[in-house]
Amino acid sequence: MLHNYLRGAIADLESLIELTRADVADIKEAKHDEVFLRNDQKQPLIVSFENKKNMAQQEILAIKSQNPDSDLDALLDNETSELLGVMRTRLEDLKEVNSSYARMVFAVSEFYSSLMQRIFPHEVTGYGAPKRSQSTFLKVEA
Repeated sequence: MLHNYLRGAIADLESLIELTRADVADIKEAKHDEVFLRNDQKQPLIVSFENKKNMAQQEILAIKSQNPDSDLDALLDNETSELLGVMRTRLEDLKEVNSSYARMVFAVSEFYSSLMQRIFPHEVTGYGAPKRSQSTFLKVEA
């Protein structure tokens, strides 16, 4: 059963990696609707991965509790050790892809925020009295 949980967790990670790579490609082409649609696909995969990882952890803890004096490496068979190594590698891959994705999302967010601030006048608050920012595109009078 442990092998099935680990294989399932790895499959979920690989799906998340591919979806995130597709997000990065779509952000580069300004296809933001596709990115938002993929969020609905990612959420169940994240939950599924967490569940499978927790079940695998419970299995490993059960094995360890049956043999408390033995080293965990000695208790796990070669396939389990290999699957744990693959899962770790996929987690590192996901972390790298997510970092790239996060940098792109932040850059796009900053671009839109600065554009909105230039188009629409707004109040700038800080340590002093609030000041009105002047728009270069639009002037609103009330």
